[in-house]
Amino acid sequence: MSKDTVWQRNEVESPCVKLCVVHPEEKICTGCLRTIGEITSWSKMTSDERRAIMDELPTRAPRLKKRRGGRAARLKG
Repeated sequence: MSKDTVWQRNEVESPCVKLCVVHPEEKICTGCLRTIGEITSWSKMTSDERRAIMDELPTRAPRLKKRRGGRAARLKG
């Protein structure tokens, strides 16, 4: 066993991409798509809890693609 394998842990890695900006309406990070609560408690979560969040993240991406203005917004006024 090499000394490099001693420190490896079998955990779900963080999806953080170091682009930490919380969307003002959706309240999720535009980089990793996690909520602030998920980000702050990530290190305390079990692997199963992390995996559940990781599985859900792709479904959150479309929430950030909504347009906030345009014709529809002008017609509401």
